[in-house]
Amino acid sequence: MLDNNLRFCREELGMTQKELGYIFGVSDTAVRSWESSRENIPLEKLMRFCNLYDFSLDYVVGLRRSNISYGKFESDKFKIGKRLKEIRTELKITQEKLSDDCKIAQTTYSDYERGRTLITTNNLYYICKTYNISMDYIVGRCEKRKIN
Repeated sequence: MLDNNLRFCREELGMTQKELGYIFGVSDTAVRSWESSRENIPLEKLMRFCNLYDFSLDYVVGLRRSNISYGKFESDKFKIGKRLKEIRTELKITQEKLSDDCKIAQTTYSDYERGRTLITTNNLYYICKTYNISMDYIVGRCEKRKIN
């Protein structure tokens, strides 16, 4: 599960769980589950939150201790898939190796690289944590590959 800062970010904005839920079209119970890491926030919603309120993905999911302001960005499953493949190629590892390291089914990971499926927040987090890669980089928000 993510070690996330979503609650801290929401509180910094002076929002309630109900208000954030309204923005995303979910209940305050869903927001509570995301903040407590019982459930992972869907990547589309996480990217939207970061876009709306100028938070770094790496900061919100707990990969960084401080926020970096990158501004607005657009991303999609094809762009993310392309970055995932580039990273894997640069690391000189196979899909099978990455899948094993990050506990992701190889066919599922293959679908991410091909842009067939948007990667889940949890799987993206584990890839980033395992290989010290920025989530913001993978979604195309910044050009700095390493987290630190």
